[in-house]
Amino acid sequence: VRLVESGGGLVQAGGSLRLSCAPSESTFSATTMGWYRQAPGKQRELVAMITRSGGTVNYADSVKGRFTISRDNARNTVYLQMNDLKPEDTAMYYCKAVKMITIATTKSYWGQGTQVTVSS
Repeated sequence: VRLVESGGGLVQAGGSLRLSCAPSESTFSATTMGWYRQAPGKQRELVAMITRSGGTVNYADSVKGRFTISRDNARNTVYLQMNDLKPEDTAMYYCKAVKMITIATTKSYWGQGTQVTVSS
C-alpha cells in the first residue's frame, strides 16, 4: 500500500494550500492519520493528526489557528488545509497512516512527500 499525496506547491506568504493524502488501495483502513513536515537541516516534526472518528485532533503549536486537518473515511483520505502560510512553513510534507494489525500491534505507512514552498 502506498500513500499518495498531492496539493503542494509554491505560494506567497499569506496564501493557502490544501494537501490531500489517500492510499493506493481503496480497502486500506487507517486508525490515525496525520501530516508531518521536514525542512532542510531539521528533524521531521508532527504538524497535525486526527483519529478515525475525528474525535481527537492535535496540532503543532506553530500551526494552530492556521491549519485544519480533516478526513473522509469513505474515501480513506486525509486533508490538510493550510491558511495564512508563512515562509517558515516551507518544508516537505509527509502523510502518515497508522493501521491496526492486531489489538496490540500497529503498522505505520508513509507517503513520499509533497513540497510546500512559501515565498516572502
